[in-house]
Amino acid sequence: MSISRRNFIASAIGTAAAVPLSGEDNTAAAAPSLPQSPPRPSRSSFGPWLEIDAGAIAHNVAAIAARTGNRPVLAVAKNNAYGCGLATAGPILDRVVWGLAVVRPEEALTLRKAGVQKPVLLMGPASDEEAVELVQRNVRLAPSNERDLTQLVSLARRLGRAIPIHLYVDTGMHRMGMPHDRALEHLEPASVRRAVRIEGAFTELVEDEEFDREQARRLEALAERAKNAGVSLGRLHGASSDAIMRPNADTFLDAVRPGLSVYGGYPTDESMARGELRCAYRLKARVIRTDQLQAGEGVSYHRRYTVDAPTWTATLAVGHVDGYPTGATKGCEVRIGGARYPVVGTVSASHTVVALGSTPNVKVGDEAILVGPDHPSLHPNEIAKRSAWSEYNMFMHLNPALPRVVAGSRDG
Repeated sequence: MSISRRNFIASAIGTAAAVPLSGEDNTAAAAPSLPQSPPRPSRSSFGPWLEIDAGAIAHNVAAIAARTGNRPVLAVAKNNAYGCGLATAGPILDRVVWGLAVVRPEEALTLRKAGVQKPVLLMGPASDEEAVELVQRNVRLAPSNERDLTQLVSLARRLGRAIPIHLYVDTGMHRMGMPHDRALEHLEPASVRRAVRIEGAFTELVEDEEFDREQARRLEALAERAKNAGVSLGRLHGASSDAIMRPNADTFLDAVRPGLSVYGGYPTDESMARGELRCAYRLKARVIRTDQLQAGEGVSYHRRYTVDAPTWTATLAVGHVDGYPTGATKGCEVRIGGARYPVVGTVSASHTVVALGSTPNVKVGDEAILVGPDHPSLHPNEIAKRSAWSEYNMFMHLNPALPRVVAGSRDG
């Protein structure tokens, strides 16, 4: 896939990495060195694994920053960093983004334990006990209702200091957040104002282009009303990968908050056609068996694939439990030794079969790439299209238990 913006990547990475949170100087806390990658799975190991491309992640962050006027990038790392692994992708992102955002307390703590030093925003709820540890680990909380603010008042009194937050505002999604037309009321009590230090405010866009712009206007209007009342809402953010890649510039606000695009996925076919991003992972496995079918014989459950002439097949030790879609038999391919072979039969929990043709061109132990940047047909978006799956599933359904190995340039 062609890359169209290489000339500005290095400068954009520097810009994206250099902008601190409002009211905070991050220059003294340099990001840690990336941990050493575990050894590559040996040829004697037949289990599937993921290769995470550090250079691709850095490239994507730079492309996003450049596309949005070098706005700070708050990379969403929810759902195990879109399948790339929190402990693996987190330290990579720590070098190139303004901050990271997650939706569950354990995700935020995993990032901190992995050595991430950039700001981490928890966009979901936390129990009282979790909130204490999160604040102690310098994780930003995101109050979305009156109960959350009451929790923060109590916690601030307990710790003897104000709690840094990003205000979660509902501008029309009607899923989470304080209603934009009433949010300011929750900030009026003096006890609340003493308890929190507002560093930002954010909303979730519904991914309808016209209404997304209205949502951005609503958030800006709230910020203006708050300013007139003597309250700063800090940096405003709402633009997801969908808004960034369209692009819908009216939603970019003060910072952007992409998820899928950080890891090389595209929210639409139109955005994919531009080829600006690089897939950040490869799903790999090894050949564990080759077999020659005779005319009339079939493969796997229900004999969905039968042959009219002698045909060789190869079995790979990877299946839908690992995140490879069952619909891959509808036209997906696997790359082995530089050639591509169609997926046939049935993708079962732990096995995938490919048709080799009339000659056995591969052998047991050969490395296979099922998903990755090596050919357009292997890109997650293309596999999702061919298998009638969601491109988001191609990332978020990757098995958390898969070994993850850092590959590629770590400096982008």
